[in-house]
Amino acid sequence: MKWLRFDDGRSPRYGCLRDAGTIEVVDGSPFGPHRATGERIALDTVRLLAPIDVRRVYGVGLNYVKHIREVGAQTPRIPLLFMKPDSAVIGPDAPVVYPREGRDVHYECELAVVIGRRARRVSKADALGVVLGYTCANDISERVIQREEMGMGALLVSKGYDTFCPLGPVVVTDLDPSRLRVQTRINGVVRQDSNTADLLFDVPTLVSYLAQSITLEPGDVILTGTPAGVGPIVAGDTMEIDIEGIGVLRNPVVAEAA
Repeated sequence: MKWLRFDDGRSPRYGCLRDAGTIEVVDGSPFGPHRATGERIALDTVRLLAPIDVRRVYGVGLNYVKHIREVGAQTPRIPLLFMKPDSAVIGPDAPVVYPREGRDVHYECELAVVIGRRARRVSKADALGVVLGYTCANDISERVIQREEMGMGALLVSKGYDTFCPLGPVVVTDLDPSRLRVQTRINGVVRQDSNTADLLFDVPTLVSYLAQSITLEPGDVILTGTPAGVGPIVAGDTMEIDIEGIGVLRNPVVAEAA
């Protein structure tokens, strides 16, 4: 299934993408009881939102082997984790705001894992059983602030600005996350082109590791890290995150208003 969330002038609603251009409206949500209403809506007549109502966002740094080499970092022994506020989450085609303080803002394409049911102390072998599905993410980061924060052992503001976590366009439930092609295009030019087979810590490892200390809840999202090829964006750019089996997450970049 391909779950999405949309706005057609009423309250945000969930639906399933049944073909390239049709949404089947669902009463309820993917995290609880739901049923198809029989109503169908053309995809191009609605505004897509982030595909789920996000609860918490966990990020993972330095999790692609080639990216670790690219930045000359030490290979982590355990997942390097941080969090992004839910106010950073936006959906497809929503503008990413380049903040006034921004001096070196970067794109980061990432496979996002959406938790589907409560999980605590789940084993690595059982970890995929608590996953609803997968979507595209763009972990926008302000590098100058990030370096200052990391120098003090922190990581929040550089990744937490409003609009710094685009997600979408859909959550795909029947997908093997172990070998998916992931790409970033900036203004149509490929900047990142990798595969989740290059992950240092794979999806089951990340889910299980987090669940040993934190009860994961439906609607939690784990960003699994970005591959090699990160780089800067400027106002006027268009970013496209393209993940095999999911689709394209597209967002323009705009300057923050004075």
